[in-house]
Amino acid sequence: MQNSQKAGHLWDREDISKTARLQTMLAHKPLSLIVSLPGNDLTLARAALEEGADALKVHYNVGHRASGNHFGPLDEYTEVFRAIRSQFEGPLGVVPSGSIEGTRREDVKRLADLGFNFYSIYAHHLPSFMLHDPGLEATFAINDAYDVTLVEATAHFGFTALEASIVPGEEYGSPLSFADVLHYRQLVLKAGVPVLVPSQRKLVSGDVPVLHHSGIKAIMLGAIVTGKTEDQLRRAVSSFRNAIDRLGQKGPSGSEQSVSESLAAGHSGPKSSFTGHMDPSDPTELSSDPVEFSDRSGSGRDGT
Repeated sequence: MQNSQKAGHLWDREDISKTARLQTMLAHKPLSLIVSLPGNDLTLARAALEEGADALKVHYNVGHRASGNHFGPLDEYTEVFRAIRSQFEGPLGVVPSGSIEGTRREDVKRLADLGFNFYSIYAHHLPSFMLHDPGLEATFAINDAYDVTLVEATAHFGFTALEASIVPGEEYGSPLSFADVLHYRQLVLKAGVPVLVPSQRKLVSGDVPVLHHSGIKAIMLGAIVTGKTEDQLRRAVSSFRNAIDRLGQKGPSGSEQSVSESLAAGHSGPKSSFTGHMDPSDPTELSSDPVEFSDRSGSGRDGT
């Protein structure tokens, strides 16, 4: 429970609005850990939180490619969603549909009252009515078919974050490559909002430093990495939590300095512990975080 308690300190402040929890997390943490649950299950939610997840995401009305699960209508999950919400104060997100036709206005209006802080959906599944404040923070995803230049307009519409769900469906579960990192870095530079990366690749804890160095603000672990069982999920979340907690930079004396200490001292940002062939200057100083569902054909299947 130590990791869970540590993650919860940020929400002890009463001045943080429930409609700004995701934004606050992304602004205050050098790199956040979000877990996209493979099932709407209280046991899995507790396991993720106990192992150090900063935020959770659940689903309804969508097929989930990686887990093989199909999530039914909202009414099937209201009680478990309330139960999950009762477990922590941090950001809780929801995928409301895997198609634009399936995104129902009457369901979206209920989400804030169920305790959700943000929604997560592909841009081509996001109906225009959701651009009017539904009482939730807004995040959206792009897939590999999107014109990257379009994301430059993101900030104009008030979105909290962009999810880089850009791995082609046939490549899910393969290792992270430098080509992927270049794409993520390009989105960080263009989006004007925090960028988060879902585990469409078979991410490992060793990928954490380079993703951090690229400017990513959150890693979202889904079924490709977490598996479906409680034990599998615990091992995966713990591994990434530990890797994130080890992020830091070496001070002039060569000693390891934590990210929080560096920021408190007035530095522009972490240099990252990644020591590959990169410019030693900090590329993350822009300080700029939906979805692993659906494929490029618009069939409404979740890709994490």
